[in-house]
Parts: sequence; structure tokens; C-alpha cells
Amino acid sequence: MDVYLLDWANLLLRWLHVITAIAWVGSSFYFVWLDNHLLPPESEALRRQGVGGELWAVHGGGFYNPHKYLGAPPKLPEHLHWFYWESYSTWLSGFGLFTVLYLWNAGTFLVDKSVFGWSAPAAAAAALGVLAGFWLVYDLICRTLGQRPGGDRLVGGLVAVVVALAAWGVCQLFSGRAAFLLTGAMMATAMSANVFFWIIPGQRQVIASMRAGTPVDPRHGQRGKQRSLHNTYFTMPVLVAMLSNHYGQLYSHRHNWAVLLLIMAAAALIRQFFVARHKTSVAGRPAPWGWALAGVLPLVVLIVWLAPAPTAGAAAVPRFAQVQAIVSQRCVLCHNAQVQQKGVALHTPELIAQHAAAIHQQAVVQKAMPMGNATQITDDERALLGRWFAGGAPMQ
Repeated sequence: MDVYLLDWANLLLRWLHVITAIAWVGSSFYFVWLDNHLLPPESEALRRQGVGGELWAVHGGGFYNPHKYLGAPPKLPEHLHWFYWESYSTWLSGFGLFTVLYLWNAGTFLVDKSVFGWSAPAAAAAALGVLAGFWLVYDLICRTLGQRPGGDRLVGGLVAVVVALAAWGVCQLFSGRAAFLLTGAMMATAMSANVFFWIIPGQRQVIASMRAGTPVDPRHGQRGKQRSLHNTYFTMPVLVAMLSNHYGQLYSHRHNWAVLLLIMAAAALIRQFFVARHKTSVAGRPAPWGWALAGVLPLVVLIVWLAPAPTAGAAAVPRFAQVQAIVSQRCVLCHNAQVQQKGVALHTPELIAQHAAAIHQQAVVQKAMPMGNATQITDDERALLGRWFAGGAPMQ
């Protein structure tokens, strides 16, 4: 019953996390797009009111005309819509999912003895330390260097270095699947913390100053813009790191940290293309295809690098006895008559034949099973299972 309820918690939290993440990323991307598409207002009345940019748009059969004020509007409305619950809900649901799936089953999902042999509690504590530690280091860099002249480039470079070091470090300590997710989670934690600790408090201070009639401290706007910019470029690397757990060929590679960095670099560069494309579109200039090419190149490198080595000639189809020996040693521990993880049992030849496609998909293609490689299946054994399935999964 506990496993059954955990599966439901996993499903519902994952569903909630996806919904709130769509809301957060959608609103964030929309406002970046909106900022980059605003045009100076044509109306003299709007300019006198302090409007610095406007946009006419049509959507869903309606016409919209948003305005952006350079400073405070002539009259600050009593009710303002705040965009922050999307961020908080995404992080809270994600942390809940991480707790149910990874921390609750740390020995299975976080620990891979072939990578680093430590206890489940130690691995769980270290995973939490990664989330908090990255935020503290990142925030320190932004606070100490972000306000200096030309500090944005320096901050960006140092943050990229910290992300790379953290990605390498977690890949030396955790299972590949967990390491990729942790890298994405630490960056997502920093994104939500930016909203909670800097962006929203800064906006509240600005509004309080406006209503009190006192000068507005420009640092709030500068800090908020800096953190919002970082969140924009973190978003796509976070998404690709989160989705990578479905692709074992990525996180199970010997140099998985380099694979992760390449694919996150591609995501950030592709995001840069879209941001730059907004600006060139408004200015009437050609699209910045150089950024798109720069984003595609790491993906091409990965596709070529991770391609399986060609086999010399047609490999013989293994005998079923060889396959059954591997399954019995590596899989039956969790898939037998008494313990049927995910409703799958593999303790008889008939059951192995019945689940041949699932065995191939999970153990050979995705390399997701055995979970955390708890039974230490080898690459040669995976390859043998692959040849057996490619040969028609014979029972002889």
C-alpha cells in the first residue's frame, strides 16, 4: 500500500509541477517578449503620462494595448497583479516531488555504488546541501560583483563556471540520473529564490516609496532586472536537465558531466537566439541566426559523440540461456513472484519473453534499469540483451 500511495503522490506532484512550471515559464517568457517588442507611443497624451513603450496585439478575437511606464504612473492603482505565486508553486511542487521520489528512496535513486559508495542518508543530506549551497554561492557573486561597472559580464562568467563545477561534482557523487536532475534543481532553486529574496521585495520597496512620495532607490530596479535576466537564461538549461531522466544515453555516459554541460549550453544559446530575435524583429534587422547556429553546434557534437560504435559484421544472436542468466542476476531481485516492481515479474522464461520489449527499452535503450544500477549490470550484458531483442527475442 505504501508503494501504491507513493506512486499516486509521484503522479499528482509531477502533474502539479508541470502545470505551475508552464504558468511560470509562460509568464516569464511573455514579459521578456513584451519588453523587447514595445514601441515608443505615438500619442502625445501617453508620452505626457510617462509611458515609454506600448504594443498593439490581437489574440483570441480581442485587441490588447499594454503600456509600460518609464517610472511611476501618474496615479498608482490600489490593486496590482503580482507575478510570484507561479514561481513559488513551481518550486514547492518540485521539491515535494524530489522528496517523494529521490529523498524518500535515496538508496535507489541517489546512490550508485559504482559512482560513489555512501549511505542513503548521507546522499540525501548532500543533495539538499547542493540546492542550498549553489544558491548561497550564486547570491554572493551577484551581491558582491553585480553592482560594479561592467559587473554583469563578470557575474555571468563566474556563474557559468560555478554551474560547470557543480555539474561535474554531482556527477562524481550521485547516480547519473540524479546528478542531472540535481543540477537542474539547484538552478531552479536559485531562480525561485531570486523572486522570493530580491525581485518581489525590491518591487514592494519601490511601490512603498512611490506611495510615500519619497525618492525611489534605483538599486532595487537594477537588482531585479539582473536576477530576472539570469532567470531567463537559466530556464531552458533547467528544463533540459529535468527532462534528461528519460534518456539514459545521456546520464549513463562515462563523461556524463560533459554531456550535461554541452546540452545546457545549447539550451542557453538557443534562448539567447530568441531574446535577440525579439530585438532584431522590432528593429527591422535580419534574424541573428549566428546564435541559433551556436546553439545547434553543441547538439551536433553530442549526436556524433554519443553515436554507438559500428559493429564488425553481423553479431550472432545470443542464446536464451544467456539472456535468462543476466535477467536472473540483475533484474529478478525486484521483479519476481513476491516483489513485482511496477507490476512486472521476470522470474520465468515466459515472463521474460512477455516483457522483452520493456527489458530492451529500460535496460538497453534508456539504461534506466536496474535503478541506480543496484545490481551492477555491465555494458557488455546490456549489449547482449540488445542483440537478443534485435534478433527477434528467440526462446532458444
